[in-house]
Amino acid sequence: MNELIIGGARSGKSSLAEARAAESGLRVVYVATAQALDGEMTRRIAHHRARRPATWGLVESPLDLAVALRRHAAPDVCLLVDCLTLWLSNLLFAGAAARQAEAGETVDCPRLAGEVAALVECLPRLPGRVILVSNEVGWGIVPMAAVSRLFADEQGRLNQRVAAVCERVTLVAAGLPLVLKQPA
Repeated sequence: MNELIIGGARSGKSSLAEARAAESGLRVVYVATAQALDGEMTRRIAHHRARRPATWGLVESPLDLAVALRRHAAPDVCLLVDCLTLWLSNLLFAGAAARQAEAGETVDCPRLAGEVAALVECLPRLPGRVILVSNEVGWGIVPMAAVSRLFADEQGRLNQRVAAVCERVTLVAAGLPLVLKQPA
């Protein structure tokens, strides 16, 4: 079964995902999308790493997520992807999209479109279990900066597409899970 866990910053979504992975009874492989590009992110990564069991595997995949999932999925494995939000940000800044948005140009995101399509296509076909964590960023004000608007738009589209192919979708607010979609 595939599950998308969404919520705001510090809502408890990663903790819920980690608990669900631990309860799965499967071998857990943590798929990290973060990159330690500054001190703050280095500390955040260390915090997440410290609370995970040492027995969990780790795959770092800041850009090629579908490839990593296909490579590591197995019937006896639970892949925990944390998080789609950082993955999206990595993709926007890896190419010209962020720079185009900041310059007021028409944004062309072929790599982003290809990576999202590959993810959405592979998820229903993967053996085992996949738990994906993502931020819900669409409940705030419309950002003033063009690159921030691009990010919010793409994050909303990504969440919708992933939710459509997941059997369960859970929203987390204040540490409390609310199941939005589940198998019948």
